[in-house]
Amino acid sequence: MEMINVCTIIGAVLGVYMFVRKLNEIWYLVKLGRKAYKSLPPGDMGWPLLGSSFSFYNAFTVGGDPDSFIYHLLSRNGRVGMYKSHLYGRPTIIVTDPEICRRIYLDDEIFKPNYPKSVKILEVNGFFTRADHKSAYRIMAAPMNGYEVLSHYVDFIDQVMAKGLEEWSSMKEPIELLGEIGSLFFKVISRIFLGTDIGASRMAELETLYKDLGPAILSILPYDVPGLVYHRALKARKKIENVLECVIEEKRRALEQKETREVHSQMDKLIMARDENGMKLYDNNTIIDLLLGLLHAGHHTPAYAAMWALVHISEKPHIFHKAKEEQESILKQRPSTQKGLTFQEIKQMKYLMKFINELLRRNTIVVASFRKAKTDININDYIIPKGWSVLIWTRAVHMDPQLYSNPEEFDPSRWENHSPKPGTFIPFGIGTRFCPGSELTKLEITILLHHFILNYKMERTNPKCCISHLPAPKLVDNCLCTITKLP
Repeated sequence: MEMINVCTIIGAVLGVYMFVRKLNEIWYLVKLGRKAYKSLPPGDMGWPLLGSSFSFYNAFTVGGDPDSFIYHLLSRNGRVGMYKSHLYGRPTIIVTDPEICRRIYLDDEIFKPNYPKSVKILEVNGFFTRADHKSAYRIMAAPMNGYEVLSHYVDFIDQVMAKGLEEWSSMKEPIELLGEIGSLFFKVISRIFLGTDIGASRMAELETLYKDLGPAILSILPYDVPGLVYHRALKARKKIENVLECVIEEKRRALEQKETREVHSQMDKLIMARDENGMKLYDNNTIIDLLLGLLHAGHHTPAYAAMWALVHISEKPHIFHKAKEEQESILKQRPSTQKGLTFQEIKQMKYLMKFINELLRRNTIVVASFRKAKTDININDYIIPKGWSVLIWTRAVHMDPQLYSNPEEFDPSRWENHSPKPGTFIPFGIGTRFCPGSELTKLEITILLHHFILNYKMERTNPKCCISHLPAPKLVDNCLCTITKLP
């Protein structure tokens, strides 16, 4: 009798579990209708309200395997290239097929950017989704596009990286490399966008505030509640807005009072921009919108990539030796009268370019790109419903063994005589939303590596340190290490 009761209880519990587990699927079955729901890609809608958040965050937090989340979908449903899920509180289609990724990136008529609430902390007035700001965006992105334009910044970046490494090597205690690199990159991006005359104290204040803002990106709890990371980030964002407002007002007054009206930064260009009637094109809020996101993206994300660049070059002797041979060969050809690195020398660093391509593939910094379907769309006989989120899963493409043999291995030689097929190498996206800072990021990392390879070595304090993958892959100790200058 007791055994029957136990079995009854177990059966009831399992029944309730299965019912609750299926509630999300039942909800969308009713909402979409049976025919439309059956046309969705295979996958798992997860738990009510929570969706697949638990399995996602387990894979991407400390000690997890970031590829296990996608591999689970692949192993259960096959390589169909699209999978339904429920992430960040939204019904979602995850895309892993290169051709479908490319199609979604390029189709602005059907798909639009759709950031999670936590990412929208970088918006003040919805800049990223407003078409009327495209001209302002082009002005701000101009100095980061094209080799000829970037060549003007080589001397400055060269000085910043050389001085940074020199300072790190003089430290008596280990440094947190990720934060230190972020500081160098912030100096570069703020010089480009803000100019040189806003003052060292304000520059330092902005950098500190951005350090509080960054961790909230892709936060699991994007709520304005005291004690949460997102709450602290919102306070930091408000202070950043206030600082930028003061800087813009001071710049606007100074530029309007000068007879020559010299323009030294991208912010100056926006301030001075006028329409055909002589009226200013961009108010302070528009400029703050632009600066808020671009200053973050211009130093935060590249710093993660640069950290992994120094880790790989330091811990893989055969790669280090090849890179050093190339750098020494370039130095031998340098005229004795030349001081510092030139853009022509950078263009000769073929092996380092392969190294950086492999870095961007193996340590994909932006795991996924966010889109939203404007209307129902049929792709490969599967329906993406109007209003559903679409995640272009960049990491799955870069770690696909059918595209890259031994994808876990860091191997720059795979880029010798290799031109990736469209959609198979997308660290910076494709189309109108292609990252405008892609070439600047590569330039900064190249110059940092140039000085490091020739003059320094690195020793990590915790060589077996775990990795966290949100908001981007990093060592949990922020790469605590000692930088030593070679004799």
